[in-house]
Amino acid sequence: MRTTVIPAQITTVEDKIAGSLNLTQLMLLMVPVFWTTIVYTLFTPMMHVVWYKLPLVLAVIIISLGLAIRINGVVVFNWLFVILNYKLRPKLYVFNKNDSYLKEIDLPVETKPTVQPSPSKRISTVPSSPSINVQDFLLLKRFMKRRKMKLRYRSDAKGGLNVAFEHI
Repeated sequence: MRTTVIPAQITTVEDKIAGSLNLTQLMLLMVPVFWTTIVYTLFTPMMHVVWYKLPLVLAVIIISLGLAIRINGVVVFNWLFVILNYKLRPKLYVFNKNDSYLKEIDLPVETKPTVQPSPSKRISTVPSSPSINVQDFLLLKRFMKRRKMKLRYRSDAKGGLNVAFEHI
């Protein structure tokens, strides 16, 4: 009685269509047939064998045969596809931790309204974020240098950030 071994990982088994050829290899071997037909019928003089048609046909036949060969159980066309995907993907990976270090920050410019609303029609507004002034920043920098201070950052258990000055 004839027995067949069924592999444990069925997804890795290739379907063989004709002998040891799979669908990719058969399609690669059909390309020269269609290309030869197109060259023979559409290139002038039509339906005649001319010397310049032969290199076009032979080049496609050689390329198709080369891509249909198996190396280490994998079709060369598949190797080529993997290599091209590797070469074409981006090579620069940017680590983004959602921090603002060395990022350009565009702060909104506050404009003063020309017309003040009357006190009876006062509209409650949500306080806006404080604007950063360059002079204040420079004063803070000088203060830290003169007093030999450094900034200390600590995060608490709830994800908040505590900032404090420490003497060196």
